[in-house]
Amino acid sequence: MARTKAALGSGARLSDFLSASLLARVVPPETVHAVLDEHGCNTRRVRSFPAVAGVYYCMALSLYPEAAYEEVFAVVAQGLAWASGAAEPTLVRKSSISALRSRIGAAPLSELVRRCCIPLAQQRTHPQAFYAGRRLVAIDGSCFELPDEADNAATFGYPGSRTSLAGHAGYPQARCAILVECATHAILGANLGPYRSGEWELCAPLLARLAPGMLCMADRGFNGFEHWRQAQATGADLLWRCSDTRQLPVQTLLEDGSYLSVISPAGVSRAQAREQAVAVRVIEYAMPGDGEAQPRYRLLTTLLDASVAPAMELAALYHQRWEIEAVFDELKTHLRQSRRVLRSKTPELVRQEFYGWILAHYAVRWLLHQGAIGHRLPHAELSFKGHVELLRRTQPRSGAFPPRAAPAQASLVS
Repeated sequence: MARTKAALGSGARLSDFLSASLLARVVPPETVHAVLDEHGCNTRRVRSFPAVAGVYYCMALSLYPEAAYEEVFAVVAQGLAWASGAAEPTLVRKSSISALRSRIGAAPLSELVRRCCIPLAQQRTHPQAFYAGRRLVAIDGSCFELPDEADNAATFGYPGSRTSLAGHAGYPQARCAILVECATHAILGANLGPYRSGEWELCAPLLARLAPGMLCMADRGFNGFEHWRQAQATGADLLWRCSDTRQLPVQTLLEDGSYLSVISPAGVSRAQAREQAVAVRVIEYAMPGDGEAQPRYRLLTTLLDASVAPAMELAALYHQRWEIEAVFDELKTHLRQSRRVLRSKTPELVRQEFYGWILAHYAVRWLLHQGAIGHRLPHAELSFKGHVELLRRTQPRSGAFPPRAAPAQASLVS
């Protein structure tokens, strides 16, 4: 039986959404043009599908995961038709869409994440996003499935499987790492690699997104001496979970039950270890009454002054790190409507689709943040899924994303 192409619902108008300023306000067309110019892949003459529209199209793929490529492009093209005065959008074949995506590549989308995904919360309107004047952020990783294509499998790899005759899972997987603003769930940085990448290998490039005035939380995978040293060098404060078997000598016991200790590099002489040792504060606590809790939790922090950051406050605060798990759920379940596998069949387009996915998530979170500010509500009280639907269905119609060759049309009309 022939397959029927998935189509967009009658209420969906991606051109309406794009041209009505939401994606364009979060990822401004002038920024897209600049990034495309820098990477040498911008459109220099008027085409039916200019490169700047291709960038927004890459973001749109995550908003309409159920629809065929041509269907998603058709609604993007409505905005282009409006700008040119055409009665009907120009039809573009799937092969043309793929060719443009290949010309653009992943690097411009990655750069747009770096430039446009910035912290959202302000201490005046959302003080819960901060602790002791520091913005709360968290870093962690996850995996997701890819189309079972030979190139994807060779680049990203398969998880193992004890039940499969092939000895591995049915789909290749990629591993990603993200840095998140805890209160707003805004993704501030993202990185992608093979399934068997080490978590630190993927997280280390995200340290460039840390800055003084942040408090970064992380799980047990990130507490090696060199990891700690590199992260602390950013100027951000750290609150990381640590294995309870790690040897941490008590140097000074503090009034709140925490204590000062040091961590040192491995594989060096004792003299070098003493010279390079870094002071840390250790917080140990239990969660009685929680049947799923570990017997003991142990945290390391750069916040050495117990009067500024009492141990029990930090212990309670650390559990906001789990907000990053909610972000992964938003990405995989709500934004992509539980579609298991990304669409792209080559590694470069997988990377491109991934960064477009991150930008689409940030756009939803940006919109939700505006409502949180306007109504003075915590972000948790507003529905992420509801705002995804708002993006897909209810934006007014106008505007377009023309190529650089048409400067008179380069601004968004609303």
